[in-house]
This record gives sequence, C-alpha cells and structure tokens, in this order.
Amino acid sequence: MKDFLQFELLHLGEIDIRVFHILVIGGVVLATKLILIILRRFFKRQIQQEKFDEGRGWAFYQIIKYIVIVAAIAVGLELIGIKLTLLLAGSAALLVGFGLGVQQQFNDMVSGLVLLFEGTVSIGDIVELEGLVGRITEVNIRTSQLITREGIIIIVPNSKLVSDMVINWSHNRKSTRFKVGVGIAYGSDVKKASEILEAAAAINPEVAKKPKPFARFIDFGSSSLDLEIIFWSKNMWQIEGIKSEIRYEIYRQFEKQGIVIPFPQRDIHIKSNQSI
Repeated sequence: MKDFLQFELLHLGEIDIRVFHILVIGGVVLATKLILIILRRFFKRQIQQEKFDEGRGWAFYQIIKYIVIVAAIAVGLELIGIKLTLLLAGSAALLVGFGLGVQQQFNDMVSGLVLLFEGTVSIGDIVELEGLVGRITEVNIRTSQLITREGIIIIVPNSKLVSDMVINWSHNRKSTRFKVGVGIAYGSDVKKASEILEAAAAINPEVAKKPKPFARFIDFGSSSLDLEIIFWSKNMWQIEGIKSEIRYEIYRQFEKQGIVIPFPQRDIHIKSNQSI
C-alpha cells in the first residue's frame, strides 16, 4: 500500500506528482466542500432566525467562502511540495503581463470585494442603474446578478455598482416616499378631491400608516387643478402596481362624487379680414 501511494505519476523538474498527492488534493477538495456546505447552512439558519439581515448575511458568507477557497488552494499546493513563494517569484513577470491584459476584470473583482465588505449593495436590495430597476439576487466576486420586474436576468459588472451612480431603494430598510398625481376640472371641490386622494391611499394595505398619506394642491394647470397624493411604502418592488391600485380607487371615487378629470382643451379664435 505504501509503495502504491509513493508511485510516481508525473515528473516536472524538481516536483514529483505521486498517487499520495492526488489523494491529498482530493481530500482537500472534499474538506473544502464540506466546510462551505456547513457555512452555507449556518448562515441560512441565522438569516431565517432573523439574526442576520439577508443581504449582509450572504455577503459575509461570500467573503468567508473566498477565504476558505484561497486557503485550500494554498494548503493543497504546499502538501504536494509546491512552494508558493517560489511559484510567485518565478511567475512575477508573467503575472505583470497578465495583469495588464485583465485590468477591467481585476477592477471588477476589487469592486466585488468592496461591495461585500461595505454592504452598500447586497442581496435582496432593489436598485436602479441607468434607468433599469431590478432586485439583486447574487453578489459574486466579479459580477452581480439582477432580476427585473419582467423576470429578465441581468449580469452587471461589479465596477458599475461601485463607480456609477446607483439608486438603492432599499438601502435604508425603511419606507420610501412616493406620489401619484391627478388633475380635476376647474370649479370642482378641491377639499373633497383631496380627501378622496388621502382615503384612496390609506385603504391600500401596502401603504404605510405612519407617516399618514397626505394630499397637496400643486398648481393651477392650463386645463385642470393639479393635485397629488404623497404616501410611504416598504414594498418598492411592486410600487407600480400599488400606484395603479390607488389610481383605480381615485377614479372610482371621483366618478361616485361627480368630480371630473378633464382632458386638455384649446380655444381657437378665427379672425376674418374680409372687408364689409
């Protein structure tokens, strides 16, 4: 058995790859996978028990996962007799040339570490980037994954989430303010219309009770009196549907109360130069 373990499979200069080395590498790989499975289950349990925020919990898991993988690679190389210091010194020139060719990828990887450590964007966050709104489903070392409201998966380089202007709708973990505008005909009861707007928002289950929704008289429009309802909601992901429900209720109550939503009107005056 001992002779079998010491059987030489490959000879590279001063390095001999033996059956024992293959078994050691296999053991390191299996141990690494086992550790990662245990860590994943631990963080999942902590998140389910609400001891960790979901985004931060998975961010910590990703950081620890990369540390474990790097450590496993280092241990595996040392166990089969490859010295990391000699390997790095011998490949320094190659690494410099390689680094120049993958600057953007390296930038994305550094940005990924920044995201994981800072937590400015984490799993579950709803972000807006270049006019595109999506939920973060994965934050990896080089790229992050978004899913839009239409169910489209978008792969975004991490450098864009760090260097570009990103709106994180759920970063503060509190309610966000939204508004819905409407115009009513001149001569309508503005106070009554404002009460309808506030009631339409207040009865929606996705609208926060505190602060309370309130209506504003914005301006005297060209063909309408312009109002808007201000409300707060934690459900940023479905906010367009919530706004739609509020509009339905406003329109239903306006019809019931006889309040008219006007359409743009223009008066045309015709002058005749015909001599009498």
